[in-house]
Amino acid sequence: MTRLVLAGAALAAAGAALAQAPATAEARNMRLAGYNDLQGRTAYQPTIAHQGQRWIAYVGHHGDRKLNPLTGKDEDNGTSIVDVTDVHNPKYLAHIPGEPGKAEQGGAQMVRVCSGADLPKADKSKFYMLRVFGNQAHEIWDVTDPARPSLLTTIGKGLKGTHKNFWECDTGIAYLVSGHPQWRTNRMTQIYDLSDPAKPVFIRDFGLVGQQPGAGGPVPIAVHGAISTGPKGNRVYFGYGTNTEGVVQIVDRAKLLNGAPEPTVENLLAPQVARLDLPPMHGAHTVFPIPGMPIAEFSKNLLGKTRDFLVITDEAIQKECLEGRQMAWFVDATTETKPFGVASWTVPEHSGNFCSRGGRFGTHSSNESMTPVYYRKIMFFAHFNAGVRAVDIRDPFNPKEIGFYIPAVNKNTVVLETPASMIAAKLPYTEAANRLAIQTNNVEVDDRGYIYIVDRANSGMHILELTGPARDIANWQAAVR
Repeated sequence: MTRLVLAGAALAAAGAALAQAPATAEARNMRLAGYNDLQGRTAYQPTIAHQGQRWIAYVGHHGDRKLNPLTGKDEDNGTSIVDVTDVHNPKYLAHIPGEPGKAEQGGAQMVRVCSGADLPKADKSKFYMLRVFGNQAHEIWDVTDPARPSLLTTIGKGLKGTHKNFWECDTGIAYLVSGHPQWRTNRMTQIYDLSDPAKPVFIRDFGLVGQQPGAGGPVPIAVHGAISTGPKGNRVYFGYGTNTEGVVQIVDRAKLLNGAPEPTVENLLAPQVARLDLPPMHGAHTVFPIPGMPIAEFSKNLLGKTRDFLVITDEAIQKECLEGRQMAWFVDATTETKPFGVASWTVPEHSGNFCSRGGRFGTHSSNESMTPVYYRKIMFFAHFNAGVRAVDIRDPFNPKEIGFYIPAVNKNTVVLETPASMIAAKLPYTEAANRLAIQTNNVEVDDRGYIYIVDRANSGMHILELTGPARDIANWQAAVR
């Protein structure tokens, strides 16, 4: 693979360990537009909101504790708020502390934002942020002035787990990944009507059969998150699992919201359209729907010219490739009750010797924005030590990588802790596990076409743009005018 090595500052002062990692960014058809260090915090989900004449990035963090230079105090990792109107000069506006604790046990990983102008019953002049508070609860904040956020209300206190929420801004329906104390799993789904963010209305609890209170037998894998197509598409796509025993569940949205709420076996199955069980060594971190996809190759066929697809992204967990390769899978769901895989995509390991670079190698997440700039054309996949990858999906039967960007490690980059599962399994542990490595964790795009990646190993937020042939596919110039 041909690579363009971007110029970068030498990192000798950071010590011998830092010198083991690439000291310059690596890229093809992507370039750096802007950067913010996010106060050196370990980051999970970025969400980009267009607020009036401004563009604001809200970034959720894993648990830890760092100095906030704005207050001069050490604060538990929570939510960073960054003005990215000028992507070349991002301005850090505020940090909202999260739950005390390390990694998955603290912080405020997930964040979504809706405008009051879109929410049916909200104050039309305001903007609202939905976030998790560690594993304990969900919160709604008034972020109309993003530099001065204020807590509006708390939802679901006393939970035993949270994660990747989804909020329909046009209806207010929210799918909150929670851990209800009476359920048998630490992550199921609680559905709320947040059309008036100040007055949350509970609708129902939902999960796989076997997770509900009073069930017996093995407990199915926990949910990771959902993506809804809203009233028009009338589907909700649930992904369960990370790197093992994954499940994809296609659900009728109307039946889910209007059906009997008691978590009986019958009521949990009633809205289910289909269930796809993945192989044992693959999960479903993100399930991204692409319905109504025209297939150029089939344009002269009588049938099948347009297809519905799901793009399923696994999450790599173990360092040094000590697991099955986690990657992206393309599933044809045109016949919803019989979804089947038609393609897969991964970064070739030999293209960067990624299994020996240190850290995790494999996919983690895809972008979730359906902006017309990229939808049905290009998807972006966070790939840990292989950075972010741009993939041409115009032919979902043959996805092709068209660009990538791997940031250089910097003074804030740390070596991530060894996963407990790796220790428990007594897996081999080599020198590579102690090397500094970029760990691109999550990716999102905005309606201008900029790409935002954040790093699990404290390396900050990089704002990117496409170049060359990749930029042409996105029709970038039309998008930014």
